[in-house]
Amino acid sequence: MTTARMHDDTKIDVAVRGDGPAVLLPVSTTPIEGEAAEQMRAWGADPALGHNLVTGLTDAGFRVVTADYEGHLVDHPKPTTLTPDAVAADLLAIADAAGVDRFAYYGYSWLALAGLQLALRTDRLTALVMGGYPPLGGPYDAMLSVTRSAHEMAVANEGKVFAPAEPGDWDSAEVTSGPDQTRQYATLYESLRDFDERAALPRVTVPRLAFAGAEDNITYGPKWKDAHVAIGEPLARHRAELEAAGWTVVVIPDLDHMTAMRSETVLPILTPWLTEALDAWRTMG
Repeated sequence: MTTARMHDDTKIDVAVRGDGPAVLLPVSTTPIEGEAAEQMRAWGADPALGHNLVTGLTDAGFRVVTADYEGHLVDHPKPTTLTPDAVAADLLAIADAAGVDRFAYYGYSWLALAGLQLALRTDRLTALVMGGYPPLGGPYDAMLSVTRSAHEMAVANEGKVFAPAEPGDWDSAEVTSGPDQTRQYATLYESLRDFDERAALPRVTVPRLAFAGAEDNITYGPKWKDAHVAIGEPLARHRAELEAAGWTVVVIPDLDHMTAMRSETVLPILTPWLTEALDAWRTMG
């Protein structure tokens, strides 16, 4: 275990497991247990996600670099500085602390978006995998609205205690994060208001994979300003264009945002693709 220094001078723990080509996953590897785990399962999430991903990838012959970036942002929120440049710098600092120069990257949801921004800012990637966020047709405006609403509710709810929402009922879910924790994500999406996805596509030339559940599309209620966050639909709609641009695209039938990120779904997609992509990269190199 080592530590990396983030852009705001805070530190994050970094772990390296296995041997072989390096893959960076900005996730926690500590399984969640008890009541919190039951709540996660009820929403379709995998309480041991990071642990399972690392185990699967190391067993397949990869050297896996991990750091709990989301957990770090909970403990050390960056309300005014979480920009794409800062996120990319943080991810590179994690790789540096692990002693890896070239590495593949896998992220899911906003961490997939972070990987795209990283790929546009470094030549150190050997492959990019984006899960649960499309590289074309991304919900930037919708997520800006959602993160601003979350911040407004965090300010209003500060100090209050709420009962857990019914699984799957996003409209009844209350924001219990602190204002700084929510503000940082609004800062990120505000920084991306002028991002030109289509212009960015030809700039990413490493092997690249995008996947999402076909049912990964959420329409929020009035307190979220009726935001519609579409992920599976635009990935399917732009599939031909993305494949023509060199992407591998996988749309998983029947799965939504939570179920498509589970390790039993991800590993059968991620492991063979990374193996083939990095073998080809080493041959070309």
